[in-house]
Amino acid sequence: MTRNRFYQAAITFLAGSLASASNLFAQASASLEKKVHRKGPKPAKTPLFNGGVSYGNLVFVAGKGAHFEGDIKAHTDHVLKEVENELKNAGSSMDKVLKCNVYLNDLKDYAGMNEVFQGRFGTEPPVRTTIAAAGGIPGNSLVEIDVIAYI
Repeated sequence: MTRNRFYQAAITFLAGSLASASNLFAQASASLEKKVHRKGPKPAKTPLFNGGVSYGNLVFVAGKGAHFEGDIKAHTDHVLKEVENELKNAGSSMDKVLKCNVYLNDLKDYAGMNEVFQGRFGTEPPVRTTIAAAGGIPGNSLVEIDVIAYI
C-alpha cells in the first residue's frame, strides 16, 4: 500500500469513527433532559418544588416528611414508604438508591429511626448522611428523608 493510500484509508476510518461518535453523543444528549415525575395532571399554579425529578438515569427525590401524630418509628416507616412510592413512579426502586439524607427533628430519635431504616434499601444500602435539623423539620415531622437513585 502506498503512503497516500494509507493516509486516505486512515482519514476515511477516522471520519467514520467521528461520525459514529457524534451520533452516539447526540443520542446520549437527547436522553439528558429534566423529567418531572408526578401523579396526575400538572398543577394550574407553579409548584414550590417537585417531589421527584430525573436527569438521564439519575432520580432525585425531594425530602419526604410525616405530618401526623406519632413516634419516630411510625414517622420513619411512613417517610420510607413515600420515598419508595416516588422512586417506583420514576421507574426506580429502593435498592437503586445511591445517596440518602436523613434529617431528624431530635438526635435522640437516631436509634429508633435506624431500627425502621435497617434493611429498607436492600442488602447493599446507600451512603447516608444523618443530621439533627436546627430549628426542627417543617410540618412537625420527626424525620425527613431525601434520596438520589438511578433508573
